[in-house]
Amino acid sequence: MPKRAILAGGGALPQSLLEAGDAILVTFHGTPVDARASQQIEARFEQLASLFARLKSEGVTELCLAGAMRRPVFDPTALDAGTAALMPRLMAALQQGDDGLLRAVIALLEEQGFTICAPHDIRPDLLASEGVMVGEVSAALQADAHRAAAVLAALAPQDVGQGAVVAKGQVLAIETLPGTDAMLEFVAQTCPNSGGILMKRPKAGQDLRVDMPGIGPQTISMMQKAGLSGLVVQAGGALILEREKVLARAASAGITLWAAP
Repeated sequence: MPKRAILAGGGALPQSLLEAGDAILVTFHGTPVDARASQQIEARFEQLASLFARLKSEGVTELCLAGAMRRPVFDPTALDAGTAALMPRLMAALQQGDDGLLRAVIALLEEQGFTICAPHDIRPDLLASEGVMVGEVSAALQADAHRAAAVLAALAPQDVGQGAVVAKGQVLAIETLPGTDAMLEFVAQTCPNSGGILMKRPKAGQDLRVDMPGIGPQTISMMQKAGLSGLVVQAGGALILEREKVLARAASAGITLWAAP
């Protein structure tokens, strides 16, 4: 069995993956991580070359990127020689959208000889399956979902967003770099109690080994604060973290939750 390392960001996903089997947990300086493992490595983005060498010395052949990370700000004084040589390439990647950046990261990791493993390969039970999980999908919710899907499809070539909020056919918000919680906070402040929907789905052509859309209990809480009535994800294209809590919280809040093709 390949030896695996989880390159961890924030949120519940890294710990969920560690529960599926032994792996080295890699955390990065300045990135809060809740997960814990028997073997952990604390790394710096400025010292990726040293990290690669350490992982190879540990026999790691498989990497999984999991959890939320902010785009790093590199400290030039902390660079190791190998990473300094990579900086022009890394800085160019940071000027791209999320998908472009992640493709560049994947290419770099694969050039180092690592295989990239998707979170849903480790925990397929986290994937959303087609169907209604909570509540009933009204005609109004369905219409807003169709509108959101069309908007996200149009934006996908620009590498923008995995989420949108739509109410009564009007687009209230599009997910951008600050993420889903920031989008929902914006909706709560500017268009409260719209009764609309949140859609989360991958961008067309996105590499689903990294950054697959995910929802968790916090998503439902933020939706309730914003006064939304429905949450639709793409079947097979979204992860549901802490599923039992998500379903219970959605039912309590009166939020319809379903996965569509």
